[in-house]
Amino acid sequence: MKPLNVAVLGCGVVGSQVVRLLTESAVDLEARVGAPVRLVGVGVRRIDAPRDVEVPTGLLTTDAAALVARDDVDVVVEVIGGIEPARTLILSALENGAGVVTANKALLAEDGPTLFEAAEKAGRDLYYEAAVAGAIPILRPLRESLAGDRVTRVLGIVNGTTNFILDKMDSTGAGFQEALEEAQELGYAEADPTADVEGFDAAAKAAILASLAFHTRVTAADVHREGIADVTAADIASAAQMGSVVKLLAIAELVPADGGDGVSVRVHPAMIPRSHPLAGVREAYNAVFVESDAAGQLMFYGPGAGGAPTASAVLGDLVTVGRHRLGETRGAGESAYADRVVLPMGETRTRYHLAIDVDDRAGVLAEIASAFAEEDVSIQTLRQEGRGADAQLVVMSHDATDARLSRTVERLRGLACVREVSSVMRVEGVAD
Repeated sequence: MKPLNVAVLGCGVVGSQVVRLLTESAVDLEARVGAPVRLVGVGVRRIDAPRDVEVPTGLLTTDAAALVARDDVDVVVEVIGGIEPARTLILSALENGAGVVTANKALLAEDGPTLFEAAEKAGRDLYYEAAVAGAIPILRPLRESLAGDRVTRVLGIVNGTTNFILDKMDSTGAGFQEALEEAQELGYAEADPTADVEGFDAAAKAAILASLAFHTRVTAADVHREGIADVTAADIASAAQMGSVVKLLAIAELVPADGGDGVSVRVHPAMIPRSHPLAGVREAYNAVFVESDAAGQLMFYGPGAGGAPTASAVLGDLVTVGRHRLGETRGAGESAYADRVVLPMGETRTRYHLAIDVDDRAGVLAEIASAFAEEDVSIQTLRQEGRGADAQLVVMSHDATDARLSRTVERLRGLACVREVSSVMRVEGVAD
């Protein structure tokens, strides 16, 4: 039987595990694909670099461009990440007739349409389950299982590093820097954690989720992004007092807009009640909560990163693409027919939890309430904590546009009675 020839680009944390699984699971893969699965080459930067798995020297090559251009390669697995040379290599693989499996969230979020158009033109598959939430099967359910339903909201914890940090801050009382250092010591955070703690990683994943859920092209540039570097131990403690936890959430939802539904996509820290299913997601785990008209509420949970879990998702896609290749068919391509408008953050309706350091004197409450009223933002709850120099007002707003809430905060900062607006945190999962 003619084998399915596979080329792998990258042999780092994920790539090495893909190579290992291709070797160790060869018998099972053959049964599931319907033909022997043969690794014919591994593109790397350096032949002599240390690796977690042993790769036959004859398979290693630094000429990735020549590898993907081979006419005997049926499927190319791209796990090198980044924009270039990944984009050029994927486009070349498709042009030369290979199906592609990728875990490259950054590239898909920045220039997905170019890749999808190339796959359509070539009549080949482009699968990318591993690009979001590691081993958790979330993209295929959105693309296939829920294809007959109307998804209205996707709410998720899609970055394990930030979830680990916030979980440690909640469970131990640690500050951000202390929790970050622990995450780095355990290997959950990179030496340069910017992509994680500033929300870039989660924003790319949010763009991919929104594109699939709402059949609309969404890029990372469309996603409102805030990280967790400014979350303090006081924020965590304040959330605990109201029975909530702080999580970095990726939120994509349909919202009313002129002429129909628009799409809102955002990534930011938010308070959620401990009763919410996402509140119990601990350590470096990921979870995605999906709401739809017919299916209702669905939750997908599991390890969201790591070599073996991500390789599991890659191999799942490889089996599917391999079956299609043998059957001379292809799976569903890009679905962007809805072409909904992506709304700016200011038009998104949300709510705020604010801690305001104020003068302890008569009339302060009236001044604070007036600032909210001038922007047509309703107060749900208000309480005072401390006296004298320690006086603080804690306010929970009702639902309002983010632009109105932001202007309210600026008004508060301009009041003579306000010493400082010490904390501003959005709130999710609470009935208005």
